[in-house]
Amino acid sequence: MFEEIASRFREVAPRADFWSLRVVQEEDEDLRVRQGVVYPMRSRADAGAMVTVAVDGGLGYSATPDLTREGLRRAGADALAWARRTAGATLVDWAAVSRSPAQGEYASLVRQPWEATSLAGRIDLLRAESERLHGDARIVDWSAAFSYSRVESHLETSAGARVRQRFHYLLPTLAATAYERGESQTRTFGGHAWARQGGLEVLDEVGFVGAGTRVGEEALELIAAPDCPSGTMDLVLAPDQMILQIHESIGHPLELDRILGDERNYAGRSFVTPEMFGTYRYGSELLNVAVDPAVPGEHASFGFDDDGEPSRREEVIRRGILLRPLGGRTSAARAGWTPLATARASSWNRPPIDRMANLNLEPGDSAFDDLVGGIDAGVYMETNCSWSIDDARNKFQFGCELGRRIEHGRIGGVVKNSNYRGISATFWRSLAGVGSRDTLRVLGTPYCGKGEPNQVIRVGHAAPACRFAAVDVFGGA
Repeated sequence: MFEEIASRFREVAPRADFWSLRVVQEEDEDLRVRQGVVYPMRSRADAGAMVTVAVDGGLGYSATPDLTREGLRRAGADALAWARRTAGATLVDWAAVSRSPAQGEYASLVRQPWEATSLAGRIDLLRAESERLHGDARIVDWSAAFSYSRVESHLETSAGARVRQRFHYLLPTLAATAYERGESQTRTFGGHAWARQGGLEVLDEVGFVGAGTRVGEEALELIAAPDCPSGTMDLVLAPDQMILQIHESIGHPLELDRILGDERNYAGRSFVTPEMFGTYRYGSELLNVAVDPAVPGEHASFGFDDDGEPSRREEVIRRGILLRPLGGRTSAARAGWTPLATARASSWNRPPIDRMANLNLEPGDSAFDDLVGGIDAGVYMETNCSWSIDDARNKFQFGCELGRRIEHGRIGGVVKNSNYRGISATFWRSLAGVGSRDTLRVLGTPYCGKGEPNQVIRVGHAAPACRFAAVDVFGGA
């Protein structure tokens, strides 16, 4: 199908300095068992093309679900017309932007295809975990769900790029809500953090089967637990909370379009300025962060971004010093940086913009027991449940589903309504311990929103457990 569509477009492509055709086909399937009831399966299929044209220094694009020869011709003509309208009125001279001529393919590694297990078999897996969640009458709501997507894309450009990519995504979730004496608490299977690429083998890799029992029991522990203590104390964050911390207070602030002021209406600008790169101390010497779109199974692994830029691993923070931003070819050309493969689009009807891909915090050399061993009084927190950050991506306040006291160097009892707050510009400098590879988890989120019109995209984060010194921790809902 993709070859045929590309051939049609080449026949009618507009005369221009540059053109690109990006065709995307996506199929989604959602299954849910809630309170023992199988919900109707939700399925969705979508396909379309984005045509981008540059001429006389201007840029235009047009998207269409009409993949006939005439539909592609109209999209090309519309994109050309918009490019002519913008000529001479853009921040970037599009005639001077170099274009990647890369060619290649990428495919998610799948060991157990989604289709290899029948629909009834997949529902039986959810039924079993749903029953495990409901081990007590005080569990008043419980659910188990799968969200699966298959995405194929084809990118072709007049600069010679030709890229074909196939992705398979799976997100398993569990949730149990316990209620007693006027109070309710919800515990989940890491929220939506176990988002991965692959097939049904992901369930074994993340420990989904059998996890319902633990999730239900922890919901019951929470309704009986005291509130999280309040005060300035050491904090240890589990990987499924670290991914939110990385995402909000490193990933979004380092997006180059946000730094340049192009992204500010929807989710704010950034406290980071261009002058900070190369000298600014973003965190302690223990902080090492890299963008790596080639980690097997991570949620945002790919071979090429949606402008055809080949992916590569590159450090963005080394030993706490800020090295570079996350910027694709457009922002990089404007700011004088070498581009990264970070220009990504959520669908065929959205243009690529600067996004995180796999943004990972490198593991250290501390065993988990060593992270908590030096803490006389502190808190350990798992699984994000609330977040708030200002429009400079600086001041933040995050809440977690489950906390545990740390007393005299040991993990203690459960506490509920665990929260902490800080300032991105100083919080990472309090990083006092980074877990070893044994604590590292490859996680992600399918729900990163940015842009106008909005684009919700998949992002990956791998992170170990980490310890932070003298953090403002507080309890209460």
